[in-house]
Amino acid sequence: MSLQTNNQYMKGAFILTIAAFIVKILSAVYRVPYQNIVGDIGFYIYQQVYPIYGVGMILATSGFPVIISKLAAEDGTGKREYLAHRMQAALITLLIVGISLFCCFFFGASLIAQWMGDAQLTTLIKMTAFMFLLLPFLSISRGYFQSTGDMLPTATSQVVEQTVRVFIIMGAAIILTRQGYSLYDVGTGAIAGSFIGGTIGVGILLGYMLKRKMFSLLFMKGLSWKKFYTTAQIVLVHGAVFCLSGLVLILFQFVDSFSIYSILTSSGIEIEKAKALKGIFDRGQPLIQLGTVVASSFSLALVPIVTAAWIKGDEATIQIRTASALKITLVVAIGATMGLINIIKPTNIMLFANDQGSGVLSVLAIAILFSSLILICTGILQALGYVLVVVKYILLGLGIKIIGNYIGVSLLGTMGASLSTVIGLAVMATLFIRQLHKRVSLLATIKKILPNVCLAALAMTIVLQAWLFLFSFLGDGRIYSAILSLSSVILGACVYLLIILKSGCLTEEELAFFPFSSKLNRLNSNRK
Repeated sequence: MSLQTNNQYMKGAFILTIAAFIVKILSAVYRVPYQNIVGDIGFYIYQQVYPIYGVGMILATSGFPVIISKLAAEDGTGKREYLAHRMQAALITLLIVGISLFCCFFFGASLIAQWMGDAQLTTLIKMTAFMFLLLPFLSISRGYFQSTGDMLPTATSQVVEQTVRVFIIMGAAIILTRQGYSLYDVGTGAIAGSFIGGTIGVGILLGYMLKRKMFSLLFMKGLSWKKFYTTAQIVLVHGAVFCLSGLVLILFQFVDSFSIYSILTSSGIEIEKAKALKGIFDRGQPLIQLGTVVASSFSLALVPIVTAAWIKGDEATIQIRTASALKITLVVAIGATMGLINIIKPTNIMLFANDQGSGVLSVLAIAILFSSLILICTGILQALGYVLVVVKYILLGLGIKIIGNYIGVSLLGTMGASLSTVIGLAVMATLFIRQLHKRVSLLATIKKILPNVCLAALAMTIVLQAWLFLFSFLGDGRIYSAILSLSSVILGACVYLLIILKSGCLTEEELAFFPFSSKLNRLNSNRK
């Protein structure tokens, strides 16, 4: 690969990373004002079907496009015909997948709603099914552009799609609520926003395809059954495996959708109260998503470096960069987790107007730590070729979540669901770290920094609890809680970072992945 081509890929990867970060932030943040408009029951309705959309989104952004980009990058004989046939086979395969998933969710909507325990969700599930019809076109176009190093079309389509989606969701919530429509109608309007956003995303990609004259590839003759079958196998098997690590939290939400409400109602809790309890529990989802995005964003930039080192056989770089990625993730994730646990009550009031479910949410916040570790570990393990191990441990964690929900919710209500989420993720994270340690020595690194990180977390907890105690005499209400939450974030972060820097947990090179790294390094005792 020439230097110019390599620079193009690096620039493209940067663009795609920024776009993915914006999309994830938008996806987490909009659910707070949405809940404020529709309330806990309206939020329950939306969150019950959101995992279906989430699966389609992951498949169309990080699953199938990755595999298609690899297929397109492997030029075979060097002939355009070879690329054309692979793209055609991939498109046909994904058309079959998309139409099959559409039929499954559209025609099976009534049955799925019954399994969830709420027949009124049928229309929402049918609306969500339309997203899968966009899957082939989003995946093929994004995969092809990524294979050429041209990430601008993918980045543009993702950001515009998510922005339009959020605006329509919020607009539908405001307008339909004011006009007196039912919360289920409001939820249907919100899901329609996702489909409209996705359609606009497809339109943008089609425009780029026309500009790049890509359509001729899809109509070139000569595709044989053997070529189709070989490509279809690669797309289906490898695509499903690659997207599985990105689906962990979505799959856990799927389990919650099918179990929490139905178990609560079967336990004798009245219908409206059960819906509200599930809606309160779902307040934790945007907090987990936002926390995980922030905690993992600093270290995910190291995954491509590990991949490049593995290709070159550079064991020293693999060791150093993997250890750095884990250290950065541990430091940020533990800080974010403990910080949120400490201020969960005022944060709950600030975001959702009351403190209901704060105990449940404080337990659920622990998921930020383990989901961040899972994200970075699976990224590195897949980069090093341990694909089937990733699948095995994710399925094991999902099994623990399913069993935990059916036992825990019956005994402890939504607290049981929180505990099963944390336990399932904790088992997965532990197994992934153990597997990674077999390939790259990590335990010495963890043992070295963990005492100082725990000390920093303890100091932050003491300071924050003192701060919260002092503020408790000054008043209450949502504005008060907002001031308290935001001031606590600043105070807690300063205390935590100061101890981390003074204890030398991170090297000067590792701090370079943080904003304002030059200023942070002035306080770093590990500075060269």
